[in-house]
Amino acid sequence: MSSPSGYATSAAASRLTRLSRTRRGTAVVVLLVALPVLTAAVVGSSELSLGSALMLYVLLVVVVASVGGIGPGVLAAVASALTANWFLIPPRHTLAIENRDAVLELVVFLAVSLIVSVTVELAARERATASRSALEARVLADVSARAPGDLRPADVLEEVRRAFAMVAVALVRTRPGRTEEVVASVGTMPVGHVPAAPPVERYSGAVPAEPVQPAARLRAGDELELVAYGPALFAEDRGLLQRLAAAAARAWEGQRLAAHAVELAEADRMRAALLAAVGHDLRTPLAGLKAAVSSLRQDDVDWSPAERAELLGSIEESTDHLTDIIANLLDISRIEAGAVTAQVAPVALDEVVARTLLPVPAAQVDLDLSDTLPLVQADAGLLDRVVANLVDNARRHTPPGVPVEVRARLVGDRVDLQVRDHGPGVPREKWETIFVPFQRLDDKAVGGHTGLGLAIAQGFCDAMGAALTPSHTPGGGLTMTVRLVVAAP
Repeated sequence: MSSPSGYATSAAASRLTRLSRTRRGTAVVVLLVALPVLTAAVVGSSELSLGSALMLYVLLVVVVASVGGIGPGVLAAVASALTANWFLIPPRHTLAIENRDAVLELVVFLAVSLIVSVTVELAARERATASRSALEARVLADVSARAPGDLRPADVLEEVRRAFAMVAVALVRTRPGRTEEVVASVGTMPVGHVPAAPPVERYSGAVPAEPVQPAARLRAGDELELVAYGPALFAEDRGLLQRLAAAAARAWEGQRLAAHAVELAEADRMRAALLAAVGHDLRTPLAGLKAAVSSLRQDDVDWSPAERAELLGSIEESTDHLTDIIANLLDISRIEAGAVTAQVAPVALDEVVARTLLPVPAAQVDLDLSDTLPLVQADAGLLDRVVANLVDNARRHTPPGVPVEVRARLVGDRVDLQVRDHGPGVPREKWETIFVPFQRLDDKAVGGHTGLGLAIAQGFCDAMGAALTPSHTPGGGLTMTVRLVVAAP
């Protein structure tokens, strides 16, 4: 990007075609000082002809026109002609002219002076226009040289703010229904800056003054407009501003497409993980089902009642495993789609936990819940799934013969439900990643599972307004804590 000084030069160049009052005033001062001095020098010299004296006055006109433009230049030409007539052309100290040649010389002098004033003014304007065009090309080249994915809307808006000395610049999107949204902005946005609102406050430093409208509001795309607050713009500025507005719109569109590409890449990653996880985890129960059913269908084998019961138990266990996998896939798809609706109401935590742990062998869980715990705000169905997934995850990582600990205690205005395992634990730096769908510890399958349990638990906790946090278990392992708000009495 260009340096800030480059922007200031661009702003100045766009205004050189209209000289400031200061320069015009300076030109008038030069005229008032130089004209008497030059006249005194000419009157005091007896060797100068009228033509030579008028050439000196032409030089004065050129200097004044160069400083102040055409207005002071014309004033200098008229004042010089009158001064020459008064002091140099007989009869002196009157405006009458006796000699026709003197009249011709004076008329030619006045015409030449006027032509010189106009020529100097036009040349100055052409130089300013060329300078401004070069600077505009440089600014646009800086913007165009950057790849669409690397150019942010704020970068282009900062170009506009610095180039035109604006207080603030915003890119506004008009949504269906005529609602407006600021998608990017730079500078100090005034109070009530939405373009559809009443006139906003202009700021001079930190002190608000009278309400004013935006200095410019240009269409940048189908749904986008560029809105600038600051000094008024000249007509010459709007061409560059319109091109920068279009560049800001392209940058915003590129940013949106880049974000969409990231979403698509994440979706592809999820699909790949889903295929890898489901393909592995479905194979085990399906293989068990196939083996048990094939065995029972063998006509040449006479199975004993105990063997038949064992095979049927294997079928039931594999079916339950498949049911759990499908339920988890449906749950994570609802969470990812934002389709989880929680019916939050006062719930007895001990009843939900006891009902959830009924299928779990008693030797595998150490349950410690007080009957005096207050009711909590939760969705009983979602809380049941949260507890089931946390206990299932803890059981997989706890060594054989060591029970999973389930504890609950009242902490201020909340109840903390803790599920502790005594396995290898998870390093603190990996606590964020354990909630990623299809994420397994060290990316390895433990007991054949999809890696969805903690992701589902966190999604359901978020839907209920509860918090799920990991911590270290004293002595080794991982503790998952569900923080539930106590229900109002």
